Amino acid sequence: MYNILRKYKRFIFWPLKLAVVFGAFYFIFRQLANNELLSVSQLKQQVLFLFSKNVWLLLLLLLFTDVNWILEIFKWKTLASHEKKINFFEAYEQCLASLTASIITPNRIGEYGAKALYFEKNLRKKIMVLNLAGNLGQLSVTVFFGIVGMFFLSSHFEIGLFTFNTAKFLLFLNLLLLLFLIGNNFGVLNKITDLKVKILRYSKQLPSEILIKTLVYSLFRYLVFSHQFYFFLRLFNVEADYFTLINMIYCTYFIASIIPSLTIFDWVIKGSVAVFIFSFINVNPLTIVSITTFMWLLNFAIPAVLGSLFVLNFKTVAEK
Repeated sequence: MYNILRKYKRFIFWPLKLAVVFGAFYFIFRQLANNELLSVSQLKQQVLFLFSKNVWLLLLLLLFTDVNWILEIFKWKTLASHEKKINFFEAYEQCLASLTASIITPNRIGEYGAKALYFEKNLRKKIMVLNLAGNLGQLSVTVFFGIVGMFFLSSHFEIGLFTFNTAKFLLFLNLLLLLFLIGNNFGVLNKITDLKVKILRYSKQLPSEILIKTLVYSLFRYLVFSHQFYFFLRLFNVEADYFTLINMIYCTYFIASIIPSLTIFDWVIKGSVAVFIFSFINVNPLTIVSITTFMWLLNFAIPAVLGSLFVLNFKTVAEK
């Protein structure tokens, strides 16, 4: 039976790869066509408006996308090479293919398995931990700047985000208690604890040089896409000083990052959060939704389309 599966693995993989690619294309198309926040006709108008502006600034925004992904690729190359040396183009393929494969999974969970498939079976669990380290590095930077942004926002505007509601707090505690009891009854907590111990044990083996490089790449990547957002605001003639706009961008990414979602809905979440944040300086919601849509297209949708080519050409380690 095993030999039969091994013999026909290539033919079994093809439908799976096609399903991933068509699934990604379908969800991208559906989000653009059925977007309640921004219709297709409005999107076309916003595109025409952008092209009527400074062409050099538009080219700069495209360059920001390239730099954003180059930094992510170098970050992954640094992490993965701890277990197996890979070159830039291998890291490039793995990053884009995993983005395509993860686009319909909650919080990009599919990225972990997709990247692991590029490595030998005995390395896959370690590769997943390395991917986790990279994502935690990016999240740490987002949280740091997000807290800075929240302090700025709370000191300049009456935002009402931190109003304490006793009833909601007690409900939240009861839900946590219920989850704890269910998890403890089915032994889930013990499994999670064992997994956490193994992850921490492996993480401690990572050289400090790799962890520092991961944080540095995460920092520069964060600065790149947050300033890409800032220049989009300037293109749309949003009038406010630099520190106000950049701190609002920090708040947007911070709040959006702690809301669980499918990657395909990531821009909808960011759009809704950004509309709320920028309402304090009376920015037109259509402008904000347009910007978050362009950001999503440049940094997620287009790279996911490119990644589909790598998904279709994917070969397991045994096939190479």
